[in-house]
Amino acid sequence: MSDALLIGISARIYHPITPVADIGGIFTRTLHYLEQSVAHWVLQPDALALMIPPVEREGLLQPSEVSLADYAQRLDGLVLQGGADVAPESYGETPLAPAWAGDRVRDRYEIELFNAFVAAGKPVIGICRGCQLINVAFGGTLYQDISTQVPTAIAHVDDARYDNQFHEVSLVQGSRLAGLYPGTHRAEINSIHHQAIKDLGRELNIEAVAVPDGLIEAVRWRGPSYVFGMQWHPEFMAQRQFHPDQLDGRPILREFLDAARARRHG
Repeated sequence: MSDALLIGISARIYHPITPVADIGGIFTRTLHYLEQSVAHWVLQPDALALMIPPVEREGLLQPSEVSLADYAQRLDGLVLQGGADVAPESYGETPLAPAWAGDRVRDRYEIELFNAFVAAGKPVIGICRGCQLINVAFGGTLYQDISTQVPTAIAHVDDARYDNQFHEVSLVQGSRLAGLYPGTHRAEINSIHHQAIKDLGRELNIEAVAVPDGLIEAVRWRGPSYVFGMQWHPEFMAQRQFHPDQLDGRPILREFLDAARARRHG
């Protein structure tokens, strides 16, 4: 493992809920944490997974002498994991409802982290929220709530079914994503999101759309380094076969790790 890739994973952030005295213990503190399934999806014989804690030299988080650019220089690639909504303020809007306020602190941290890896030419892959964050970082916008703003859309989230909620996705033929699955035009992906890409960010190509509503499900940057985002969670599907036609996430992971290795030796 001496030559193993070092893959950073952005942290989720737990903010203490008031009144914290009613919760007690560790939940009175701000927590940075990593979804186990994401870490296990990334862990390979040639890859190690490391969580990157939020740090800022100034701003909303405690100032630090260490910068996120330091991580971008040392690590081989970045995974932006899922979680809380992207705050509407991060793409120039105000929340349409209090429940959709999102996590502005996490947005600031992940956008800075994303920009640092892109500037370093290191591969980035975004999962669910991570896909939306990539779009916002490139100047795009989001639907704050699909069922409210796109009433004709299919159900993209079902709290009762959670990771067993599936719908069909169409791969854009001729795209790099479609090239990973020769002969596949449509497949089933899990769907655990109530936000979605609205206005596409700069220099992003659409590589998959939901069937039949056409909402964007995957994007890729046209720039010089690897940046890919998908709305679904391949790490959940890696655990077991939820659906007979579910899209295998292994080709996507291998493409990302291959890009990381090529960048290390390039």
